[in-house]
Amino acid sequence: MKVIVVKTYDEMSREAFSVMKEVVTANPRAVLGLATGSTPIGLYQNMIADHEKNGTSYRGISTVNLDEYAGLDVTSDQSYIYFMRHNLFDHIDVKPENTHIENGKAADRQAECDRYNALLEELPRDIQVLGIGSNGHIAFNEPGTPFGSVTHIVDLTESTIKDNSRMFASIDEVPRQAFTMGLKNIMNAKKILILANGANKAKAVYGLVRGEVTEKVPASILQLHPDCTLICDEAAASLL
Repeated sequence: MKVIVVKTYDEMSREAFSVMKEVVTANPRAVLGLATGSTPIGLYQNMIADHEKNGTSYRGISTVNLDEYAGLDVTSDQSYIYFMRHNLFDHIDVKPENTHIENGKAADRQAECDRYNALLEELPRDIQVLGIGSNGHIAFNEPGTPFGSVTHIVDLTESTIKDNSRMFASIDEVPRQAFTMGLKNIMNAKKILILANGANKAKAVYGLVRGEVTEKVPASILQLHPDCTLICDEAAASLL
Protein backbone atom coordinates (compact mmCIF):
# COMPACT_ATOMS: atom_id res chain seq x y z
CA MET A 1 0.00 0.00 0.00
CA LYS A 2 1.28 3.44 -0.93
CA VAL A 3 0.77 6.00 1.86
CA ILE A 4 0.86 9.75 1.17
CA VAL A 5 0.64 12.03 4.23
CA VAL A 6 -0.25 15.69 3.67
CA LYS A 7 -0.88 18.65 5.94
CA THR A 8 -4.38 19.75 4.99
CA TYR A 9 -7.71 18.58 3.57
CA ASP A 10 -7.19 20.75 0.49
CA GLU A 11 -3.80 19.17 -0.16
CA MET A 12 -5.33 15.71 0.27
CA SER A 13 -8.00 16.62 -2.28
CA ARG A 14 -5.43 17.90 -4.79
CA GLU A 15 -3.32 14.76 -4.44
CA ALA A 16 -6.43 12.62 -4.93
CA PHE A 17 -7.34 14.59 -8.02
CA SER A 18 -3.91 14.02 -9.55
CA VAL A 19 -4.48 10.26 -9.24
CA MET A 20 -7.98 10.54 -10.73
CA LYS A 21 -6.85 12.81 -13.57
CA GLU A 22 -4.18 10.30 -14.58
CA VAL A 23 -6.81 7.55 -14.84
CA VAL A 24 -9.26 9.67 -16.86
CA THR A 25 -6.56 11.00 -19.18
CA ALA A 26 -5.11 7.56 -19.83
CA ASN A 27 -8.51 6.07 -20.66
CA PRO A 28 -11.35 8.38 -21.78
CA ARG A 29 -13.73 5.41 -21.40
CA ALA A 30 -12.64 4.52 -17.87
CA VAL A 31 -15.05 3.28 -15.21
CA LEU A 32 -14.83 5.30 -12.01
CA GLY A 33 -15.99 3.86 -8.71
CA LEU A 34 -17.17 6.81 -6.64
CA ALA A 35 -17.97 7.50 -3.00
CA THR A 36 -20.17 9.91 -1.06
CA GLY A 37 -19.74 11.67 2.26
CA SER A 38 -17.76 14.77 3.16
CA THR A 39 -14.31 13.27 2.47
CA PRO A 40 -14.37 13.16 -1.38
CA ILE A 41 -16.11 16.53 -1.89
CA GLY A 42 -12.77 18.31 -2.35
CA LEU A 43 -11.73 15.74 -4.96
CA TYR A 44 -14.97 16.36 -6.85
CA GLN A 45 -14.47 20.13 -6.64
CA ASN A 46 -11.05 19.70 -8.22
CA MET A 47 -12.55 17.55 -10.99
CA ILE A 48 -15.17 20.23 -11.71
CA ALA A 49 -12.61 23.05 -11.73
CA ASP A 50 -10.35 21.10 -14.08
CA HIS A 51 -13.26 20.31 -16.38
CA GLU A 52 -14.25 23.98 -16.54
CA LYS A 53 -10.71 25.32 -16.94
CA ASN A 54 -9.03 22.64 -19.04
CA GLY A 55 -11.94 20.94 -20.74
CA THR A 56 -11.22 17.47 -19.39
CA SER A 57 -14.13 15.44 -20.70
CA TYR A 58 -16.17 12.72 -19.02
CA ARG A 59 -18.48 12.00 -21.96
CA GLY A 60 -17.05 8.53 -22.44
CA ILE A 61 -16.68 7.83 -18.73
CA SER A 62 -18.96 5.53 -16.71
CA THR A 63 -19.41 5.72 -12.96
CA VAL A 64 -20.61 3.28 -10.32
CA ASN A 65 -21.25 4.30 -6.73
CA LEU A 66 -20.50 2.31 -3.62
CA ASP A 67 -23.77 2.59 -1.79
CA GLU A 68 -27.20 4.13 -1.32
CA TYR A 69 -29.51 4.48 1.65
CA ALA A 70 -32.37 1.98 1.66
CA GLY A 71 -35.79 3.59 1.56
CA LEU A 72 -34.81 7.01 0.23
CA ASP A 73 -36.29 8.13 -3.08
CA VAL A 74 -34.08 9.65 -5.76
CA THR A 75 -35.83 12.97 -5.11
CA SER A 76 -34.65 13.06 -1.48
CA ASP A 77 -31.89 15.59 -0.90
CA GLN A 78 -30.30 13.09 1.49
CA SER A 79 -30.07 10.31 -1.11
CA TYR A 80 -26.64 9.56 -2.47
CA ILE A 81 -27.74 10.00 -6.07
CA TYR A 82 -28.80 13.55 -5.15
CA PHE A 83 -25.41 14.05 -3.48
CA MET A 84 -23.56 12.90 -6.60
CA ARG A 85 -25.60 15.12 -8.91
CA HIS A 86 -25.21 18.14 -6.66
CA ASN A 87 -21.48 17.67 -5.98
CA LEU A 88 -20.25 16.33 -9.32
CA PHE A 89 -22.49 15.01 -12.10
CA ASP A 90 -24.41 18.23 -12.79
CA HIS A 91 -21.14 20.14 -13.22
CA ILE A 92 -19.25 17.91 -15.68
CA ASP A 93 -20.21 16.42 -19.03
CA VAL A 94 -20.75 12.84 -17.88
CA LYS A 95 -23.84 11.28 -19.49
CA PRO A 96 -26.58 10.62 -16.91
CA GLU A 97 -27.20 7.18 -18.41
CA ASN A 98 -23.56 6.29 -17.70
CA THR A 99 -23.90 6.99 -13.96
CA HIS A 100 -24.96 4.06 -11.80
CA ILE A 101 -26.07 3.66 -8.19
CA GLU A 102 -28.26 1.21 -6.29
CA ASN A 103 -32.00 1.92 -6.27
CA GLY A 104 -32.79 2.75 -2.65
CA LYS A 105 -36.52 2.31 -3.27
CA ALA A 106 -36.28 -1.11 -4.93
CA ALA A 107 -39.27 -3.25 -3.94
CA ASP A 108 -37.24 -6.48 -4.21
CA ARG A 109 -34.02 -5.70 -2.41
CA GLN A 110 -32.26 -8.97 -3.19
CA ALA A 111 -33.08 -8.59 -6.89
CA GLU A 112 -31.58 -5.11 -6.75
CA CYS A 113 -28.40 -6.47 -5.15
CA ASP A 114 -28.21 -9.13 -7.88
CA ARG A 115 -28.70 -6.48 -10.57
CA TYR A 116 -25.91 -4.36 -9.17
CA ASN A 117 -23.51 -7.28 -8.89
CA ALA A 118 -24.15 -8.09 -12.55
CA LEU A 119 -23.56 -4.45 -13.46
CA LEU A 120 -20.22 -4.45 -11.65
CA GLU A 121 -19.18 -7.49 -13.68
CA GLU A 122 -20.06 -5.62 -16.88
CA LEU A 123 -18.25 -2.43 -15.77
CA PRO A 124 -14.91 -3.36 -14.19
CA ARG A 125 -13.64 -0.28 -12.36
CA ASP A 126 -10.38 1.32 -13.34
CA ILE A 127 -10.33 3.11 -9.97
CA GLN A 128 -12.39 2.93 -6.81
CA VAL A 129 -12.54 5.92 -4.47
CA LEU A 130 -13.10 5.14 -0.79
CA GLY A 131 -13.42 6.92 2.50
CA ILE A 132 -13.00 5.16 5.82
CA GLY A 133 -15.32 5.18 8.79
CA SER A 134 -14.14 5.78 12.34
CA ASN A 135 -14.81 2.09 13.04
CA GLY A 136 -12.82 0.97 9.98
CA HIS A 137 -15.74 0.44 7.64
CA ILE A 138 -15.43 1.02 3.90
CA ALA A 139 -18.57 1.73 1.90
CA PHE A 140 -21.19 0.49 4.39
CA ASN A 141 -19.32 -2.73 5.15
CA GLU A 142 -19.37 -2.63 8.94
CA PRO A 143 -17.03 -4.61 11.24
CA GLY A 144 -17.74 -8.32 10.89
CA THR A 145 -18.67 -8.14 7.19
CA PRO A 146 -17.23 -11.21 5.40
CA PHE A 147 -14.32 -10.49 3.08
CA GLY A 148 -16.14 -12.48 0.38
CA SER A 149 -19.25 -10.28 0.49
CA VAL A 150 -20.87 -8.80 -2.61
CA THR A 151 -23.62 -6.16 -2.89
CA HIS A 152 -25.98 -6.54 0.06
CA ILE A 153 -28.30 -4.77 2.49
CA VAL A 154 -26.65 -3.77 5.74
CA ASP A 155 -27.95 -2.63 9.11
CA LEU A 156 -25.97 0.49 10.00
CA THR A 157 -24.16 0.54 13.34
CA GLU A 158 -24.81 3.25 15.90
CA SER A 159 -21.35 4.74 15.28
CA THR A 160 -22.04 5.05 11.56
CA ILE A 161 -25.49 6.53 12.17
CA LYS A 162 -23.89 9.06 14.51
CA ASP A 163 -21.12 9.87 11.99
CA ASN A 164 -23.65 10.40 9.21
CA SER A 165 -26.14 12.39 11.28
CA ARG A 166 -24.22 15.61 10.55
CA MET A 167 -25.73 15.48 7.05
CA PHE A 168 -29.32 15.33 8.41
CA ALA A 169 -31.51 17.71 10.39
CA SER A 170 -31.53 15.19 13.25
CA ILE A 171 -30.11 11.76 14.00
CA ASP A 172 -33.65 10.36 13.89
CA GLU A 173 -33.79 11.04 10.15
CA VAL A 174 -30.74 8.91 9.32
CA PRO A 175 -31.82 5.67 7.57
CA ARG A 176 -30.96 2.52 9.49
CA GLN A 177 -30.21 0.39 6.42
CA ALA A 178 -28.31 0.81 3.18
CA PHE A 179 -27.38 -0.99 -0.01
CA THR A 180 -23.62 -1.37 -0.35
CA MET A 181 -21.04 -2.97 -2.58
CA GLY A 182 -19.40 -5.83 -0.73
CA LEU A 183 -15.72 -6.12 0.09
CA LYS A 184 -15.16 -8.59 -2.75
CA ASN A 185 -16.68 -6.06 -5.19
CA ILE A 186 -14.38 -3.33 -3.88
CA MET A 187 -11.28 -5.51 -4.17
CA ASN A 188 -12.11 -6.24 -7.82
CA ALA A 189 -11.25 -2.63 -8.80
CA LYS A 190 -7.95 -2.30 -10.66
CA LYS A 191 -6.82 0.63 -8.50
CA ILE A 192 -8.04 1.80 -5.11
CA LEU A 193 -7.75 5.35 -3.77
CA ILE A 194 -8.68 5.72 -0.10
CA LEU A 195 -8.90 9.11 1.60
CA ALA A 196 -8.90 9.98 5.30
CA ASN A 197 -8.76 13.23 7.21
CA GLY A 198 -9.16 14.19 10.85
CA ALA A 199 -8.01 12.79 14.17
CA ASN A 200 -11.23 10.78 14.54
CA LYS A 201 -9.99 8.55 11.69
CA ALA A 202 -6.52 7.89 13.20
CA LYS A 203 -7.36 4.58 14.84
CA ALA A 204 -9.08 3.29 11.69
CA VAL A 205 -6.14 4.40 9.53
CA TYR A 206 -3.75 2.52 11.81
CA GLY A 207 -5.88 -0.61 11.41
CA LEU A 208 -5.98 -0.09 7.65
CA VAL A 209 -2.21 0.23 7.24
CA ARG A 210 -0.54 -1.59 10.12
CA GLY A 211 -3.19 -3.68 11.83
CA GLU A 212 -4.05 -7.33 11.44
CA VAL A 213 -6.00 -8.20 8.30
CA THR A 214 -9.29 -9.02 9.95
CA GLU A 215 -13.00 -8.73 9.31
CA LYS A 216 -13.16 -6.76 12.56
CA VAL A 217 -11.56 -3.90 10.59
CA PRO A 218 -13.05 -4.17 7.09
CA ALA A 219 -10.59 -1.66 5.58
CA SER A 220 -7.68 -3.92 6.54
CA ILE A 221 -8.48 -6.11 3.51
CA LEU A 222 -6.96 -3.35 1.37
CA GLN A 223 -3.52 -4.45 2.55
CA LEU A 224 -4.04 -7.36 0.14
CA HIS A 225 -4.82 -5.18 -2.89
CA PRO A 226 -2.02 -4.90 -5.48
CA ASP A 227 -2.58 -1.18 -6.24
CA CYS A 228 -3.92 0.75 -3.27
CA THR A 229 -3.03 4.35 -2.38
CA LEU A 230 -3.96 6.00 0.92
CA ILE A 231 -3.89 9.80 1.05
CA CYS A 232 -4.44 11.22 4.52
CA ASP A 233 -3.71 14.32 6.54
CA GLU A 234 -1.32 14.40 9.49
CA ALA A 235 -4.14 14.09 12.03
CA ALA A 236 -5.46 10.89 10.45
CA ALA A 237 -1.89 9.55 10.16
CA SER A 238 -0.95 10.39 13.75
CA LEU A 239 -0.84 6.77 14.96
CA LEU A 240 1.17 5.39 12.03
